[in-house]
Amino acid sequence: MAHDKKPAFDIILWGATGFTGRLVAEYLARTQDTHRAKWAIAGRDEAKLDQVRSELVKVRPEFADLPVVIADAKDAASLDALVARTRVIISTVGPYARYGNELVAACVRAGTDYCDLTGEVQWMRKTIDAHETRARETGARIVHTCGFDSIPSDLGTLMLQDYMREKHGGHCDQVRFHLTRMRGGFSGGTIASMMDTLAAVKADPALKKVLTSAHALDPEPSRGTKEERDLATVKKSPDTGTWTAPFVMGSVNTRVVRRSNALLGYPWGRDFFYSEVSDFGPGPKGFALAAATTAGLGGFMALSNVDPVRELLEKHVLPAPGQGPSATVRERGLFEVRLLGEGQSPKSGQRVKVEGKVASQGDPGYAATARMLSEAALCLAFDNIPKRGGVLTPASAMGMVLVERLRKAGMTFEAHDRA
Repeated sequence: MAHDKKPAFDIILWGATGFTGRLVAEYLARTQDTHRAKWAIAGRDEAKLDQVRSELVKVRPEFADLPVVIADAKDAASLDALVARTRVIISTVGPYARYGNELVAACVRAGTDYCDLTGEVQWMRKTIDAHETRARETGARIVHTCGFDSIPSDLGTLMLQDYMREKHGGHCDQVRFHLTRMRGGFSGGTIASMMDTLAAVKADPALKKVLTSAHALDPEPSRGTKEERDLATVKKSPDTGTWTAPFVMGSVNTRVVRRSNALLGYPWGRDFFYSEVSDFGPGPKGFALAAATTAGLGGFMALSNVDPVRELLEKHVLPAPGQGPSATVRERGLFEVRLLGEGQSPKSGQRVKVEGKVASQGDPGYAATARMLSEAALCLAFDNIPKRGGVLTPASAMGMVLVERLRKAGMTFEAHDRA
């Protein structure tokens, strides 16, 4: 790390006054006995930060003295001072393409580790191009997508590959992600990021090439093959016999998993195939649900591309930034992912099929994401992982160490042979 002296904090949470930021702060407070981190909350509005701190006192009385750090997202000097005080920055301030550039640049300059929950592919491509070389020099680990996008996908694939290697001596040359269960809500911050991405593409059509590229986040981006295109219609899975539809975050997660394979040195092969779908089960009911989801998603995206309609949706229908699902909805939420892999076994000389499961209680985008993002930051701060600077993925930065940490935090990561 490039700091001249030991930082005052292990973790600073940037954006603690936002909807997701408050959930991350609460998670860190509730789990303090486990990690014993020195941490602080940060933002530009001292009064709002004081309010967050007062809420944390209800969780743990000792947080009446939780440090508050003031900085401005557009002021490079204040951000330099901020990141110099900590080993790791958690950022929950989105849309990241609008608010995240200066903070990432400051972390790279200082060699401070950083993690966020962005799903903005075009912005991640921008940070790779702008900061990869310098981050390697300073040792800063810039780790995007440490929430529901894309830890279940990225670490789930890594876990399955790890199982395949240990059990059968080879690797999966293909992995297919099926989202089999999900219950949760949307926050205004997530909606704002989606709308910002749509607006950015409309303003700069060249970005569409980035967003539609199967290998947009690879060290050397390429268009990929026809078979790697994201599912856009209803399709019956040849693996399961179930009806599938596009998974709304598949266009993000697939790029992250492919970048992990590249950054790790292609241990799963240069022709590794990875895809994602939402799975709605077999029969007429499965088909009807898959068709309705596909039509609804397509209609929403089409309407959101029309400026007057998008403005009406943002003003009257969609949650505003700072809003999100209630505590009851968050607690009742859940997700379950099934990962189907296969590859050649050097031990038996035959094709082997394996299966993985990643699951968690809690609203995927909020309760579960707060857990995943917090544990990623704690992993960067405390765990014995290789120190490798760069713009990384969860799998390439933290690997199976983070899988084990998340298991201990209550998430399911398991793998077995498939008949």
